[in-house]
Formats: sequence, C-alpha cells, structure tokens
Amino acid sequence: MIALGVILLIVGFVLHIGILWTIGIILLAIGLILFILGSIGHAVGGRRHYW
Repeated sequence: MIALGVILLIVGFVLHIGILWTIGIILLAIGLILFILGSIGHAVGGRRHYW
C-alpha cells in the first residue's frame, strides 16, 4: 500500500493530475499507519503483524 501510494504521488505530480496526487497521499498515510500499528505488535485486521 505504501509503494502504491508513492507511485501514485509521483505519477500525479509528473502528469499534473490532482486526483492521483490525492489518492496517493491517502494510500501512503493508511499504509504508514498500518505499518506502525503492526510493527508495535497491535493486531491489525485480525493479524498480529502487517507488512
């Protein structure tokens, strides 16, 4: 999810497409939150870890 967010950010910036930029930021933020929660041992979506 983090990688997809970064890719969408880059594509949206290069092609000047605002919706891709916005979706990229949202996916990046969600991916980082899930990664942080999973790395501290908090169960995410029924899983003990999230990569």
